[in-house]
Amino acid sequence: MKAVILAGGLGTRLKPFTNVIPKPLMPIGEKAILEIQIEQLVHYGFTEIYLATNYKADYIEKFLGDGSRYGAQLIISKEDYPLGTAGPLKLLENRIKEPFLVMNGDILSLVDFKKFYDFSIIKDSLFTVAIKKIIMPYAFGNIYFDGDIVTAIEEKPNMITYAVAGIYIMKPGIFSLIPSNTYYGIDNLIQSMLNKKLPVTKYEIEEYWIDIGRVDDYEEIQEISDAFSSK
Repeated sequence: MKAVILAGGLGTRLKPFTNVIPKPLMPIGEKAILEIQIEQLVHYGFTEIYLATNYKADYIEKFLGDGSRYGAQLIISKEDYPLGTAGPLKLLENRIKEPFLVMNGDILSLVDFKKFYDFSIIKDSLFTVAIKKIIMPYAFGNIYFDGDIVTAIEEKPNMITYAVAGIYIMKPGIFSLIPSNTYYGIDNLIQSMLNKKLPVTKYEIEEYWIDIGRVDDYEEIQEISDAFSSK
């Protein structure tokens, strides 16, 4: 099975760390984020992995090599200029002819990638997006009323939302929906499909998941890095 890791971001929210190394190579315990991702993907049967790179692409290539030490074939795809999160996929149109996984280079999760893949390929959709329930404590009590009369009070209710988890399964037909040589995001792709009444399916991640976008996130994942050591 094939996968694409989007590893071309600037990592601006994690500066000054990312002034030195690209965010996907930042260490989590004894391994870089990308190493953990690659080992997880190999564990679930993905052995041909494309790395969509831009920022410090040569650094990433020299660090990871050809992938043989991870049990995978790594192929570096370099952007000449930033293409967003969906734009880089267009560069792989002639190389990927089967359903494939896509994930951001700053995501770690204990999700079963093979289960996600199998779920997606039987759906009548070119695109399946992984989502994660986010529960945020609300700092204030919520009060309900009818006119001037209070009818109920709810003490600090949780706010629940569903986040796009940065992991996707796509089918080759998706390439026709992505413009060439254009900065184009996954959000643009989803909205375009919805506008065209094309089905987009979702898969809820119930396992641990984190987007390592801020210093607080980076510190959190360091504390539980052992959870990824067995993959």
